[in-house]
Amino acid sequence: MVTVKLSPADPDGLRRTFETANRACDWISDHAWHHQTFRQLALDKLVYYQVRERFGLSAQMAVRGIAKVVDAYALDKRTKRKFRTDGGFPYDARILSWDLESETVSLWTVAGRRRMAFECGDGQRQLLERQQGESDLIYRRQAFYIATTSNVDVPEPQAVDDSVGVDLGVANLASDSDGRRYSGSEVTNVRWRNRKLRARLQGKQTRSAKRRLKKLAGGESCFARHVNHCISKQIVGTAKGTGRGIRMEDLKGIRTRVKVRPGQRGVLHSWGFRQLRQMIAYKAALAGVLVELVDPRNTSRTCSKCGHCEKGNRGNQSEFRCRSCGREAHADINAAEHIRQGRRKEAERDVVENRLSHSFRFSRLSAAVTSPRV
Repeated sequence: MVTVKLSPADPDGLRRTFETANRACDWISDHAWHHQTFRQLALDKLVYYQVRERFGLSAQMAVRGIAKVVDAYALDKRTKRKFRTDGGFPYDARILSWDLESETVSLWTVAGRRRMAFECGDGQRQLLERQQGESDLIYRRQAFYIATTSNVDVPEPQAVDDSVGVDLGVANLASDSDGRRYSGSEVTNVRWRNRKLRARLQGKQTRSAKRRLKKLAGGESCFARHVNHCISKQIVGTAKGTGRGIRMEDLKGIRTRVKVRPGQRGVLHSWGFRQLRQMIAYKAALAGVLVELVDPRNTSRTCSKCGHCEKGNRGNQSEFRCRSCGREAHADINAAEHIRQGRRKEAERDVVENRLSHSFRFSRLSAAVTSPRV
């Protein structure tokens, strides 16, 4: 996914395009809900000509609007879908074209076809050279963006004998089996400071306070995203440089499974583990590094040396001391090492089971050969 910022000469015209297109989607959604028609071809026959006449959209804009409504109802059809007037709108090659030499894009607006400049870096330019498929026109914080997809060759992940174990957490956003910890204190401090500032500004309810809140919006998530980019780049670089894969916990649904105190709920729900996992996954795919997800149950309570699992092994957030073998280590590093060993232990268990089954078959065969006939 590549996102570039637009510099339109007529921002009001582009904003009217958003409003018109999304009002058309709302109108299409009303008709789809009333007639219980949610398939592309059937809905197209029902509303296509009326949409073009009522909202003044071009043929392809009407088709894209119908497709947006169909995609919205593809999730479920239990409630009628509503669309914000500033919501993103899909464009395809018939109503949007790129000119990388002049760094401009030509797209359809309510005022006709318009050419606009966009901003991009060298990495984005390389991806745009292989642009393919639809693009989304986005309006966010008084600025216009285009998000589009590119066709990138992904190498086949190579089979590996070992992996880098990665434990995801809150105090340490990530810890690997090599002993490195990526602290989350900086992100936590920014979130805590912003939370207190937002509460104070919201209590004032003045115009200047509202302007300040508007200016602060998005800064915290942008900083957290930058930190996750840096961490994921280092983890993938370590695995790639040492010829290993990556093994990490599958934390899907953890927010609904874990119960925490009321004071910790904000920390849990602002935890960006999914974003970090996705960044590791796509960077690893581009680098040809194999990524495996493992069951996270008891990874923080199990000793990576002897395999003893007990709640008492975990003294506090950072300390781990096995009550069976006495191993002492940082809790997150021990968990990462346990995650790394999972594949090897599974392979060893398979070997043991194969040996046992082979011995069992051999003993039965020996018994059959040596036993006297009745």
